[in-house]
Amino acid sequence: MPYPTATHEVFNQSTEFAGMDLFAGHRPLRDCLIALAPEQDTAPLHVLGCELGNAEVQQQARLANRHPPRHRPFDRNGRRVDEVEFHAAYHALMARAAAHGLQAAPWARPPGAHVARAAGFLLFNGVEAGVMCPTSMSYAATPALRANAAVYADWSPGLSAPAYDPRPLPGPQKAGLTMGMGMTEKQGGSDLRANTSRAAFDQETPWGRCYRLTGHKWFFSAPMSDAHLMLAQTTAGPTCFFVPRLLPDGSRNALQIQRLKDKLGNHANASAEVEFDGACGWLVGDEGRGIAQILEMGTLTRLDCALGTAGLMRHALALALHHCAQRSVFGKRLIDQPLMRNVLADLALEVEGATALVMRLAAAVDASSHGRGGEHEAQLRRLLTPIAKFWVCKRGSYFGQEAMECLGGNGYVEDDGHGPMARLYREMPLNSIWEGAGNVMALDLLRALRSVGVAEALARELYALRGAHSGAEALAATLPDRLQRCDESQARRLARDVALLLQAALLRRLAPEGVFAAFCAARIDAASDVFGQLPPGCDVGLLLERAMP
Repeated sequence: MPYPTATHEVFNQSTEFAGMDLFAGHRPLRDCLIALAPEQDTAPLHVLGCELGNAEVQQQARLANRHPPRHRPFDRNGRRVDEVEFHAAYHALMARAAAHGLQAAPWARPPGAHVARAAGFLLFNGVEAGVMCPTSMSYAATPALRANAAVYADWSPGLSAPAYDPRPLPGPQKAGLTMGMGMTEKQGGSDLRANTSRAAFDQETPWGRCYRLTGHKWFFSAPMSDAHLMLAQTTAGPTCFFVPRLLPDGSRNALQIQRLKDKLGNHANASAEVEFDGACGWLVGDEGRGIAQILEMGTLTRLDCALGTAGLMRHALALALHHCAQRSVFGKRLIDQPLMRNVLADLALEVEGATALVMRLAAAVDASSHGRGGEHEAQLRRLLTPIAKFWVCKRGSYFGQEAMECLGGNGYVEDDGHGPMARLYREMPLNSIWEGAGNVMALDLLRALRSVGVAEALARELYALRGAHSGAEALAATLPDRLQRCDESQARRLARDVALLLQAALLRRLAPEGVFAAFCAARIDAASDVFGQLPPGCDVGLLLERAMP
């Protein structure tokens, strides 16, 4: 007797999450742009939102992660080439990111471009975060190159161009360029002064002083980039160098990839261990001032870490809402079950706060980059960078776990038909670790608040809480005394409270009153330790309405 070909009808499963404008569906982000960059034309963000919401682009994201990069050290004749091969989907995603100006384009555009770029960067990360690593470093490295005028003149047009060109050619011959960074060494980690790589002066060239670099890098981000900024020791101390992959004559620079990292997540992106033996590097800035230059770049990559996590949060929430609006349990849709509504609304509240914080930082970066906003915006950038990097990125992993739980086993499984939730979860820890882990950020905040003008900038931002919520006012009133007596062991506690107060103050300005009230009730009064504990009286309906994709 033949077996039946089908045993049951498939029902009560959510449809594919595709065919929508992801920007139009992100109400908190749109509200931030209206308030922080009202002059910006948002039409390009709607175009990007539609592209990212397209099933084809989401398929490219899946393929780029399913087929990670491979190191090809030699060509077929045995010559050392150290190429990194990627799936075609990776190149398609890189081209899309460049076309939308997510690399260095804002440096060549008028005020407001950094805020618009931040919104696009946030959206793109939710769909595929791996290609955002070289995108971010190209953005962050571009202004640092100004310290070498000749290199900047040759390379900035390609870095700012809305084009992606993966061909192995000398930089000035390409339509579009990418840059990476090489800082971390085995023995030093975050302690860049412990780096042992050495640089010896070689000759004067049209690009200025050329040195020969010898040493290693333990985390060499995006090794297929056209060039890297690297630290090496001279007699004056740690110094920044511009190190192209191909030299001006088309020959390979003396960089050898030892292996690619086998990472928890971020599979579409390549990270490598490299050795360099006499590699050519051109001086960027003054000898001995490399760490200061790297820290300036770090403020921009840290912005992108926070933006990236906020984007991952938003996409995870959208997937959870999409599933719960269609899945029925015990006779009701999941989204109509009271406890699930509380969980989803609490996740939506977290996205509201994270989005407001990272976009306010982007606005401060934009203002200070264009000489607008005076000293306050510069001080606010100094304050918000470690706060956003610390708090938003720390919350990401907790958020991803809760969003995954909304999908149950379907969220945990990574088969091709189950969607990207597991991939999003694996991405979450990276932004907290990369470019300065939690302790580094908390200590950076402590130093910032004790420097001239930053505490005053914080007080000015928190003025919006006056008379708005007694709990927030009381917590803010403790800050001056705590700052005076805070030792390093309490820096994380201080960072958490400053982050929550800043998010509350921003939501007071950027979101409806019900969102602000819910945030203060849940995050400051109740101080809930897990998601899904919104107190009675919170406007759950408002939070869900604003969050629905």
